[in-house]
Amino acid sequence: MALSRGKVVAVLVALCVALMFHDVASADYGTALTKSLLFYEGQRSGKLPPNQRVQWRADSGLKDGHDANIDLVGGYYDAGDNLKLGFPMAFTITMLSWSTIEFRDKLAAKKELSNALAAINWGTDYFMKAHPQPDVLYGEVGDADSDHDCWQRPEDMTTPRSAFRIDADHPGSDLAAETAAALAAASIAFGPVNAAYASGLLTHATHLFEFARNKPGLYQDSIQVAKKIYASSGYQDEMVWAAAWLHRASGSKTYLEYVAQNSAGGQRSSFSWDDKYVGAQILVAKLVLEGKVDGKGTWADYKTQADKFICSCAQKAGGSDFKKTPGGLLWFLPWANLQYVATATFSLSVYSQYLSAHHSSVQCDAGTLSPSDLTSLVKSQADYVLGSNPRGMSYMVGYGSNYPQKIHHRGASIVSVKKDPSPVTCKGGYELWFSRNAANPNVLEGAIVSPDSNDHYDDSRSDYQLAEPATATNAPMLGVFAFLA
Repeated sequence: MALSRGKVVAVLVALCVALMFHDVASADYGTALTKSLLFYEGQRSGKLPPNQRVQWRADSGLKDGHDANIDLVGGYYDAGDNLKLGFPMAFTITMLSWSTIEFRDKLAAKKELSNALAAINWGTDYFMKAHPQPDVLYGEVGDADSDHDCWQRPEDMTTPRSAFRIDADHPGSDLAAETAAALAAASIAFGPVNAAYASGLLTHATHLFEFARNKPGLYQDSIQVAKKIYASSGYQDEMVWAAAWLHRASGSKTYLEYVAQNSAGGQRSSFSWDDKYVGAQILVAKLVLEGKVDGKGTWADYKTQADKFICSCAQKAGGSDFKKTPGGLLWFLPWANLQYVATATFSLSVYSQYLSAHHSSVQCDAGTLSPSDLTSLVKSQADYVLGSNPRGMSYMVGYGSNYPQKIHHRGASIVSVKKDPSPVTCKGGYELWFSRNAANPNVLEGAIVSPDSNDHYDDSRSDYQLAEPATATNAPMLGVFAFLA
């Protein structure tokens, strides 16, 4: 039977869509998992170890902390610049640790557990150095204005490496509490392999939480240079989040009481470096599912809000569903949207596991969600990132054959110091490397960048809003890829 012209067109459209998304089934989550960890080796500051795999990088920032007579060598550069920023770095380590805790067996099966622990360790060693006294924490190295005025690889930096801190007279509850959360979560991750190290992490976490509780304040009021880049909208979310992690790490009821006595945060529109309520809600929902707290009062509030976030992601929340792009990607914010997709997708992954373990489901306004429903949504988002999208482009650098070539990243965009040791000057870097139309000379494997709300991506080095990767994006994606692998 001959097809009508309209049916022929419909068939062709369907074929085009199928081809466009052809690699959904063939997404290699194990490779994505490996590359998501390689990214952290590309972001390392300090003296690189003998087993460094990202070979185009070299030692950098070896005098960090000198101006304050403290050793602040190490840690991570935040994004495509050369700043070390404690607030998002701490969230990164918390999420790397949570990914490792929840998916430890899967990481071990893929022979990536040691690399995941190494990525956490690079951050926790730095935080313990940055916390020399109970009420002192260094929260930033470098200044955004001078750093962003130059285009230099980390190995050539000539910009000021000023160290900024919070202390008893200049508090920062959000920064101290997030660092406490990071160290507490890391102590759980390290517990099975290095009990002494885990104990040291927990001691630091305990002191930092007390500092945050006893000396309340916003960190950017004390570290004013942070206002322009990572200003915090409040510290109560970090306090509840840190208390939830300290309870999980120590078992102490003191922290559980703190969680109970404070607000569950209400319904959230995202989970990010600035808003941790969703994370705290999910940690409490786990306790409710396990029967470790009763499902009434405040505990019910926490779990109800966690459920609402999950329902909104799954388009089952009635009037409060999160937006999606035409190609199916969850849409939160125009600046580095995949950072928020990563945390949402991670939330769905762990919630799916928690529900499965207790033969439970989520009751939404527009239907019921089973663990397998959540897993399907996780897969759709991960597959989009890896190339199953309208552009057929992997938004993870180095994954597949079609990925961004000109990401906004100083180290990746300038020839390796090992190939050409000639120093790149502050302004010379813009002329010689930033303005080039060619692909970056170094592939920063695992770096994740974002399309816009219409599934479009220009691959332009000057587009720092979409083309700049950040450490906070990869940490939850580690858990997502481990879950799917």
